[in-house]
Amino acid sequence: MPAGDSPAPENSPLHPARKFIMLAGNQNRFGQTMMKSFFASLMMLAAAALAGCTAAPTATRNDVEALSLALQSMGPEVDPGEARRAAEIAYSYSAQLAEQYDVTTSPIIHNTLVNSGVKDRGVCVHYAEDMEARLNQENFRTLSMLRAIAEPKSDFRIDHSTAVIAAKGDGIYEGIVLDPWRYGGKLYWSATTEDPRYDWEPRLKVLRRKYERRMAKEAAAGS
Repeated sequence: MPAGDSPAPENSPLHPARKFIMLAGNQNRFGQTMMKSFFASLMMLAAAALAGCTAAPTATRNDVEALSLALQSMGPEVDPGEARRAAEIAYSYSAQLAEQYDVTTSPIIHNTLVNSGVKDRGVCVHYAEDMEARLNQENFRTLSMLRAIAEPKSDFRIDHSTAVIAAKGDGIYEGIVLDPWRYGGKLYWSATTEDPRYDWEPRLKVLRRKYERRMAKEAAAGS
């Protein structure tokens, strides 16, 4: 060291240890950015490769008629014209949402693309929100829109959300599930209590239970 010079303070950017830490931090952030970029690119390649395998959702006149009759069967108070209109919208809007969300892969892969920031929307709760909002625009007199959540049956799955349509005044258990997410924009529907894959509950009931669990866990951690 030249005469008269003194070592830089430890908190100085010129201190060797400080410079090493800053360099390591920059390299770590760079590595994380590169990994995210690589992951996003990989998911985009997977989406492109699978896009040709994913057919555009379509519905036949028989599909619409079957749902319309199911809606009418929920009760004598259900107006046949409203049931028909709701069935038509449920099918056409499911396909429209898949196009808006740019769904080109399986629902699970699309979820990953949304969660990684590659795509903006298209997880189950988006379908549920948008389907509920669209059908509510019709201001049906004899039908109402509800929401349901199915909690996972194992640790390897997550909550699933759906819209439910029911006769005015009825709850989800008397209604019909409208779930476009399940088949990537191709509408799945069934009586809520007859869905073989999910055990549906009212959305607010599930959210309240989750809140109570979280409060109990926080209280236990603080005791």
